[in-house]
Amino acid sequence: MTAHINAKKDEIATTVIMPGDPLRAKYIAENFLNNYSLVNKIRGIYAYTGEYKDKIITVMASRDGES
Repeated sequence: MTAHINAKKDEIATTVIMPGDPLRAKYIAENFLNNYSLVNKIRGIYAYTGEYKDKIITVMASRDGES
């Protein structure tokens, strides 16, 4: 855990997709992942971990929505 990520180590998948916009990360999670959960929201950096085609992935914004 760092000052910008409060997710636990086991909540972040080995495969991570990092769109810039946090709302794009949310959109991807809602529309493409199954059984997803929000694992980070510190400083508006949303990260979701869930299943895509039987693989666990994390989708995490690379910047806050204000930048």
